[in-house]
Amino acid sequence: MFSDFALILALAAGVGLLAARLRQPTIVAFIVVGILVGPAALGWVGHSDAIELLSQLGITVLLFLVGLKLDPALVRQLGLVALATGLGQLAFTIAFGFLIALALGMDRVTAIYVAVALTFSSTIIIIKLLGDKRELDSLHGRIATGFLIVQDIAVVAAMMVIGALGVGEAAGADGGGMDWLAWTGQLVAGVVAVFLLIRYGLRWVLPWMASTPELMVVFSVAWGVALAAFGEHLGLSKEVGAFVAGFALAGTPFREAVGARLAGLRDFLLLFFFVHLGSGLVFSDLGSQLPAALALSVFVLVGNPLIVMAIMGFMGYRRRTGFMAGLTVAQISEFSVIFIAMGVALGHVGSAALSLVTLVGLVTIALSSYMILYSHPLFERVQRWLGVFERRDPWRERGEDASGTPVQVVVFGVGRYGARLMSALARDGVTALGVDFDPVAVAEARALGLDVHFGDAEDAEFAHSLPLAGADLVVATLADAHSVTHLRRAVHEAGFDGRFVAAARMAGAAEHLQRLQVDVVLDPFDDAAEQAADTLRDLLSPEAAPRT
Repeated sequence: MFSDFALILALAAGVGLLAARLRQPTIVAFIVVGILVGPAALGWVGHSDAIELLSQLGITVLLFLVGLKLDPALVRQLGLVALATGLGQLAFTIAFGFLIALALGMDRVTAIYVAVALTFSSTIIIIKLLGDKRELDSLHGRIATGFLIVQDIAVVAAMMVIGALGVGEAAGADGGGMDWLAWTGQLVAGVVAVFLLIRYGLRWVLPWMASTPELMVVFSVAWGVALAAFGEHLGLSKEVGAFVAGFALAGTPFREAVGARLAGLRDFLLLFFFVHLGSGLVFSDLGSQLPAALALSVFVLVGNPLIVMAIMGFMGYRRRTGFMAGLTVAQISEFSVIFIAMGVALGHVGSAALSLVTLVGLVTIALSSYMILYSHPLFERVQRWLGVFERRDPWRERGEDASGTPVQVVVFGVGRYGARLMSALARDGVTALGVDFDPVAVAEARALGLDVHFGDAEDAEFAHSLPLAGADLVVATLADAHSVTHLRRAVHEAGFDGRFVAAARMAGAAEHLQRLQVDVVLDPFDDAAEQAADTLRDLLSPEAAPRT
């Protein structure tokens, strides 16, 4: 068994490296590893209790961290847009997915399971991709993060429902009312006991455990696994118990520390879940499910983004914002597979449904990753057909007419770097106007006393409303180099004939901007390092004040 583990880990590292070079999430790589080591290929792993146990621990830690992220204060602060978009996407995807599943010949129960599974998007993958693109703080990034939280809550609710269904079926099979009464009493007693333990026990023990980082990790895993086992004992599910364990710690000051320390353990244990899943796939099922998998994949890749775009367009957002946010739901997640696996374990659906959803997951995760990574050039190609998803007056992103205000510099992007740049220019007496399509960034910059207008920098019509003809400089602090390309074209079409300056916010961006023949390229990292070196040299000079 030890040798088998060594071979699996080595193969996972190699296939994972290949996936990383192809810019694919490791989920795809690990399922492929499971297929390779399973009976269908190399035959290294058959039915392994050890791998199955590790896979269950991986699911437990995953659901524990989901609960840990759902800080009650954060849930209360969910914006109307995120809530409406999240709930609307869930409702429409389930409805259309159910109809498509029925049309593909599935029975009603299987169709419901598959339709619900199609609604879940991978928070882990989306946050990683948006973080790599520096778009987590953008308008569509904030909205996507919000409705991903709504999806996480829906995942747990769905698992609770099917867990309760499993309890009800078991009680009915064993003889009815008295079993239901006994289970209800047991559940109430268990909930009270857990509440008292959370209310009084955790407050006392957590500070002691947090004093030693290793103990904090062990305690967190022990707490999550214990409540997962307790949830299974009550007949709900391990997943529900693990979620409650994480949610119990979400409001504590140790939430971030626990989450950071368990993230690596989660990723390692989930390797075995996906290996176990891949090794158990029946290729005869995959062959028969291929047409259905392709039809459902097209629905997820195209239908889910269109649903989000329609909701956001109705709420007053531009098609660009709706498109960028919609791409984040163009794939199903690891929770989709877990959800179907629970249905298989309860006997509600057959193993063919698990093979189907796994295949849809492989297709949609692989393709949507590229769609998100290359979202800007993709939007450039399809935007002419997306006008139906934008109101005549997209009032939530309506630009402000600044044509009568003479300025020397127009700064596009007033995040942390752009706002500080405008503040420094103002101290030197330079008149500058800021532009951003993130309402939070606009509000924060205005609170600093800066002249900032709300609007989409890449919208040619909006660019004509800006005082670009009289400006000497346009400065782009946008994170995405492709956005800089579109912005440069838009401002020149609006009459700007001054010098175009761009900041290289990501690795390799400076070379790309130089190829665009940008007049001046700012490199915030190199500039900051040079300034820091000057400060250190001043401290080392003989004239520097002695250390006190």
